[in-house]
Amino acid sequence: MSSLAFKTTFGENLSIDSAAVDGLQKAMKGKVLTPASAHYNEARMVWNGMIDRKPGLIARCANSSDVVHAVNFARKHGLLAAIRGGGHHIGGNAVCDGGIVIDLSQMNSVKVDVERNRIRVGPGATLADIDAETKKYNLVLPTGINSTTGIAGLTLGGGFGWITRKFGLTIDSLLTADVVTANGEAIRASKNEHPDLFWALRGGGGNFGVVTSFEFQLHHMSAEVLAGLVVHPLEEAEKLFAEYRRIVMTLPDELTCWVVMRQAPPLPFLPEEWHGKGIFVLAMVYCGEIAKGEKATAELRGLGAPIADIVGPMPFADWQQALDPLLTPGERNYWKSHDFTELSDKAFDTILASVRQLPDPQAEVFIGHISGAAGRVKLEATAFPQRNDHFVMNMHSRWSDPGKDAACIAWARNLFNEMAPYAAGTAYINFMPGDEASRVVAAYGQNYKRLQEVKRTYDPNNLFCHNQNIVPAK
Repeated sequence: MSSLAFKTTFGENLSIDSAAVDGLQKAMKGKVLTPASAHYNEARMVWNGMIDRKPGLIARCANSSDVVHAVNFARKHGLLAAIRGGGHHIGGNAVCDGGIVIDLSQMNSVKVDVERNRIRVGPGATLADIDAETKKYNLVLPTGINSTTGIAGLTLGGGFGWITRKFGLTIDSLLTADVVTANGEAIRASKNEHPDLFWALRGGGGNFGVVTSFEFQLHHMSAEVLAGLVVHPLEEAEKLFAEYRRIVMTLPDELTCWVVMRQAPPLPFLPEEWHGKGIFVLAMVYCGEIAKGEKATAELRGLGAPIADIVGPMPFADWQQALDPLLTPGERNYWKSHDFTELSDKAFDTILASVRQLPDPQAEVFIGHISGAAGRVKLEATAFPQRNDHFVMNMHSRWSDPGKDAACIAWARNLFNEMAPYAAGTAYINFMPGDEASRVVAAYGQNYKRLQEVKRTYDPNNLFCHNQNIVPAK
């Protein structure tokens, strides 16, 4: 009888009879892919082109029952297990070497309950899938900023985006989650059912089980918003950021404005002579009445002498996809991230010096201001670690040539280290790369010990460890 090669959770080699794999396939409605399967190489690819891992088996689940079978198979054989939703995480946690990938990408249903303003979403759905349905009813779910992102990973890490100030984090709209736990039990988590698990799922990542369905509260919002970019020369960045920092502290909840610094891409609205030169970008969205948005954005748009101002009315679903061309799948990516309760002049000078030495034209520094409704939730209410008004900085190194790996990674790490003295210590786990296991405890701050207790209850043997791992309490 033939066998297949696998890796255990502890990195040991393991052979499993092909009959056992055949048995898993017979039990599942979805497909089981092995290295010999026709679509195996396609199925193991994720958004970050740096990730090139070869799992022993990919279980492409069609429903919750399939997930139960896949989890039981992993636990029975002690396999290293990865959970794939959208496959978008920077660390490539969706796929592992030698283990089993519990692939949820085919479970991508999206159903809107218009009468109750609710939505039920499969874990394989993307933000674009959700926007396509909610826009039909002038409803919205606060999510992220790149439409190809998967809803599962985004939600479990917290989820912030363009309308977070108005409606809170993605987890703040979560009502229920159907979960398959490490012992193969299918349960529902909510404020009234397994409330400890529900608390942990809202920010604790994929540590506690496989979520097979999410139910969210939707919010009324006009399908059209005032949104766009105001682009300035990088030489004006120091003065502009000081003004930006002052203005964002008093913005209405409907208005979000973030900063991006990079080399100008060859976009049609930018004069050709600016292509490839350093730029300081204000990216903004006003999600209320357009006339009020024009007034609310006036001070920000009135700063300096912009190269271009393309802020105007547009469908929100279109704005959600506006930055997709700069975040296409398959490029090589390495990120480092910090939270800051404030960004001083000295701290910004450090950022600016690094931006002037970007390792690739695709690299950038992003600074987002997270406040409003997201900051009016108590820290202890969810596992998400930072509820104070704060800035999130993402050192986004992105490139195409594998020969530039060392330089591009070093750039992000160097800036991360230089900014550490100014940082709050917490972090947004969706921006954390795969080599930051030692940072997880600090990233969750005072919530970490409680997360360990929940982990011990639902995954005491740490089956779900291929993530920003929370170690079960002893």
